[in-house]
Amino acid sequence: MNFDANKLIKKCENDLKGSCFHQVDDTALYNQEKVLRAFQNNKVALRHFSPTSGYGYDDVGRDTLCKVFSDVFRTEKAIVSPLIANGTHALTIAMFGILRPGDELLYITGEPYDTLEDVIKGEGIGSLKEFGVKFNKIELTSDGKFDFEAIKAALIERKPRMIGIQRSRGYSWRNALKYKDFEEIITFIRNISPLSVIMVDNCYGEFVDKEEPSEAGADLIVGSLIKNPGGGLAPTGGYVAGKAEYVDLVAGKLTAPGIGMEVGSYMSTYQYFYQGLFMAPHVVAQAIKASLLFCAVFSELGYEVLPAPYSVGGDIITSIKFPRAENLISFCQAVQKCSPIDSFVTPEPWDMPGYNDQVIMAAGSFVQGASIEMSADSPIRAPYIAYFQGSLTYEHAVIALKKCLEYLSGSEK
Repeated sequence: MNFDANKLIKKCENDLKGSCFHQVDDTALYNQEKVLRAFQNNKVALRHFSPTSGYGYDDVGRDTLCKVFSDVFRTEKAIVSPLIANGTHALTIAMFGILRPGDELLYITGEPYDTLEDVIKGEGIGSLKEFGVKFNKIELTSDGKFDFEAIKAALIERKPRMIGIQRSRGYSWRNALKYKDFEEIITFIRNISPLSVIMVDNCYGEFVDKEEPSEAGADLIVGSLIKNPGGGLAPTGGYVAGKAEYVDLVAGKLTAPGIGMEVGSYMSTYQYFYQGLFMAPHVVAQAIKASLLFCAVFSELGYEVLPAPYSVGGDIITSIKFPRAENLISFCQAVQKCSPIDSFVTPEPWDMPGYNDQVIMAAGSFVQGASIEMSADSPIRAPYIAYFQGSLTYEHAVIALKKCLEYLSGSEK
């Protein structure tokens, strides 16, 4: 590649300032006001940051945090807990909390994210399949839209207990879903199968739009606190928010039936969960601007990207398609080189637990594996697509972009 990286980046920045950045800022302002009101309405105080031990009875910090999240997502109830290890864990307790032997789980966005493979269909490890839960999927159409005819047929014929919708693309080449997509599909499902529980895997999508899928009628939305809603400060945790009757069932799987969220201590401060949520609208806006810039620059260089250049997607992820595995690996290594933590480490593909292919991950983050911080990852399989996400600051993403271009052009000394 023969080009002036600084000049190309500046050109794309100027174009974005005149097109998309104002939309991102407007959404961030709206969401910041929503979060602030939730804090004020629940009278959050310094006492809510205090740790608890043992059973954690009457843990006011935990209970109030759940109420704040519920207000932000405009749901009846929410579980927010450091006891939830990650997004896969949150989705697992949501599914096991609702589904019973003989029920069907139907994903209408194709195959779920790789780490759910064993949760749903694993052998000899306590999967949903072993507990008698049937699984079916309906692929999206070739242009990444819902297959309404196939969904209607499945709803009429089988009346599945739970409908799973994955907002983000996972390791697939499609656009993430936006709020208008949820409005359309949830209304469609309700008219045909009103008793089906609609669960949305909301990972990577919180605060990208002004509304969340719960406001479109989803029964449950599920996510990780080391992604968008943790604002880069939450050290661990996940959430499940939605209708009270379903959230209570899920709480029984997080701890024990009949106990639910009455217990659960945390021997560290809750400050970072509260503060992270408060910071989240701004941090997500930084990540979206980073995504927009990467898409614009790599598109100018002739690479296929998602979302389309100069359009705000439904999550914080940028997909870039490379011609060879070597290009993909170089891109991820450049991201690692620009990380504040472990910048001296060179990531290589490895057999990561929960994945079917070797995976390369660049994640020099303050919180291990925090996807709201700048990172990049991909399975090593054709087509060779890098999934770039996050950035606590837009400026950090600009610096990393320059390094990625250097690595790919072979100019790194």
